[in-house]
Amino acid sequence: MPHRGFRPSSRNQASADAVAASELLEVLWGRGQESAASGTVSLSQLRALLVIEKHEGTNLRALGEALGSRPPSVSRLCDRMEAMGLVKRAPSPTSRREVELRLSLRGRALLEEYRALRARELNTVLERMDPAALAALSEGLAAFHAAASVRLSPTGGTTPPSLRDDVADSA
Repeated sequence: MPHRGFRPSSRNQASADAVAASELLEVLWGRGQESAASGTVSLSQLRALLVIEKHEGTNLRALGEALGSRPPSVSRLCDRMEAMGLVKRAPSPTSRREVELRLSLRGRALLEEYRALRARELNTVLERMDPAALAALSEGLAAFHAAASVRLSPTGGTTPPSLRDDVADSA
């Protein structure tokens, strides 16, 4: 990616730069995922675990909305994650028709392991950046995170969580 200063020439260029960076992140994170002792999970399972972690006690409908998936797919996904010991289903205390989803201890451990592996991979790249570029990246990522959090919020809220408080999005 060519460096054009702190302001991209357009939203389209910023989008193209973000896509290129995300593709490199996928490669870096895949390297970390393959070395995970807990075994690998699919990208869909990982995203679901992150949503469940962020919204502990969520139901299948809200998980489906957050993932952009249909109810039968979400149900099958949760069946697989429950069989793997990553999530627990329990009846909702407020509605007998709903089931709450919570991470199991194994699910939490898996997310912690992935985060540590990903952080190690990212740190090797970030160490190569000069301090001014690193500061600009951090500021830009915080702004992106705030905007994306509002966009992806299952409640449609307008107040994004702070970058440090929203650990679910870090994996």
